[in-house]
Amino acid sequence: MKADSTIKQTGQQRPYQEVGTLLRNLIAQQQYAVGDRLPPEREIAERLNVSRTVVREALIMLEIEGLVDVRRGAGIFVTDMPAEPSDAAPAAVTSDSAAGPFELLQARQLLESNIAEFAAQQATRDDIIKMRRALQIEEQELVSDDHESGDMQFHLAIAEATHNSMLVDLFRQSWQWRENNPMWTQLHSHLKDTHYRQQWLTDHQQILAALIKKDAKAAKQAMWQHLENVKNRLLEFSDVDDINFDGYLFTSWPLNHLNS
Repeated sequence: MKADSTIKQTGQQRPYQEVGTLLRNLIAQQQYAVGDRLPPEREIAERLNVSRTVVREALIMLEIEGLVDVRRGAGIFVTDMPAEPSDAAPAAVTSDSAAGPFELLQARQLLESNIAEFAAQQATRDDIIKMRRALQIEEQELVSDDHESGDMQFHLAIAEATHNSMLVDLFRQSWQWRENNPMWTQLHSHLKDTHYRQQWLTDHQQILAALIKKDAKAAKQAMWQHLENVKNRLLEFSDVDDINFDGYLFTSWPLNHLNS
């Protein structure tokens, strides 16, 4: 794999799009053929001096294009040839919702942990009742293996408990970006079971317990940890070379900082 040692962000593309464009062009230039195995994620990341989650997002982009197949435990294989080298990102990921899934999750973690902190100070009895109902829906959906509407309703109820319409709008927008993001959908396609939803329910119960006590610090920490757990679960399924990979998009805010 011949490439510049460092990806420099141009401002026109996100980092994962630049990496994806480079990999697509390498395939188009026939350095790789259909059926060939690409280098491991770790090797690509080291050669391009980018994080492995950026590489993973680039591979998701190429999966959406139908150019590669990411097989957990086996590797990354070329499945089709692009028409010709190009510097453009595919149309599927050039919309306003083109942020990578881990970038979206990072934004949610920063936003919703602070929303939970404020909600703990503002929540009314009716707000708590609404959160409890959302958890009941989540429990029912977990048993029936149905949709995950309770998840969204719980997070929305917390935002609404701030009684700040701008925070509610920000939450709704971030969730809508997630729902409309093809990168997020493609990443979730690698989740082969729904066992992770039990952990999300447990996380939600801990968040609710802190909100009921009006413990702002605990609510913030519980929400941060919940979305940290989501990130770790998705990263667990994001690597195809090392089942013990536990890399991060960014250095997580140590939870003990919240207790100081």
